[in-house]
Amino acid sequence: MLVEREDVVVEHAKSVLIMGGSGQAGSGAAAVLRRWHPALPLTIAGRDLDRARRVADRLGTATATTIDLRRGDLGLPSGHDHSAVVAAVWDDRLNGLRYAQDRGLPYIGISSGMVEVAPEVVAGGLRAGAAPILLAGHLYAGFLVLAVLELARGFDRVDTIRIGAVLDETDSGGPAGTADLQRLMAATSAGFVRRDGVFTWLTGPDAQAEVPGVDGVLLPGQAIPTLDVPSLALATGAPNVRLDFAVGESASRRRGGPASAEIRIDLEGLDLTGAPRRTGHHLLHPEGQRPLTSLGIALGVERLLGLRGEPAAPGIHTPEGLIDPSYAVERMTEIGATFVDVPSGR
Repeated sequence: MLVEREDVVVEHAKSVLIMGGSGQAGSGAAAVLRRWHPALPLTIAGRDLDRARRVADRLGTATATTIDLRRGDLGLPSGHDHSAVVAAVWDDRLNGLRYAQDRGLPYIGISSGMVEVAPEVVAGGLRAGAAPILLAGHLYAGFLVLAVLELARGFDRVDTIRIGAVLDETDSGGPAGTADLQRLMAATSAGFVRRDGVFTWLTGPDAQAEVPGVDGVLLPGQAIPTLDVPSLALATGAPNVRLDFAVGESASRRRGGPASAEIRIDLEGLDLTGAPRRTGHHLLHPEGQRPLTSLGIALGVERLLGLRGEPAAPGIHTPEGLIDPSYAVERMTEIGATFVDVPSGR
């Protein structure tokens, strides 16, 4: 059983270094961590010191600093002492990862998609005993995987997982989020799925899909290559896993409200009695993708540091290998996210 360990924070005053901590995802994760662990020191690192200071001042028990991802020492002043490194911005030279490995610090990266994750995997493999590395380049920094796994607890066997995620076109997540999306979409137009037990690439019409919003409106989308597909396939054993992605107008904005996050999750298999079972849910957040991504990051940091459960061991980890899905969904409700059942036949 996982337990919270505030004693770790009191004993060790080293701060969590959040690279990109003044951006949407980084500052959101910092705010979540501050609510959960008021005494946890945080270092908000960004290129704009004034902006970083404003974030740090709002948090309390936080400091601000500039960062230069082109440098091996990250351009940090000497004497800084950290407990973990969070790459809430694309660590394109992997200097943040090397900084963490050199010091034996847990590291979490959220921007390397499936087609870019190889350098992080190789870096972790070459120095397997140096530090724990959490690969969280999934949608919402791994939170979506945890939510689906919690829904799958009602199944004895999962045969099919089908996910349709809607990103409102006005909700790209700030400049860093927009850059990540553009970079990943430019890397490949192919989708990656598991079909009949085989991991395979889809191109052309096979990759195209219609993604349903919570109001039933269908948006044009396509299968995309994300770490969610292999994570869910290997965690559940499901032979058929697909994640489709659409950018357009969310149902909330169609009603005149703000951009919302909408994810349709369909599961098929056998229930705990061996009878066929099929379920459909929408995972929703009225404030868009930022709260879900922030939650995913915060869950990873908490677990890596041993603030809940034991600290993660050195090596490469994924969110579903470290974080209890039930606990993640419990935290989900605290930030205003909900599951909505899909009516039968829709």
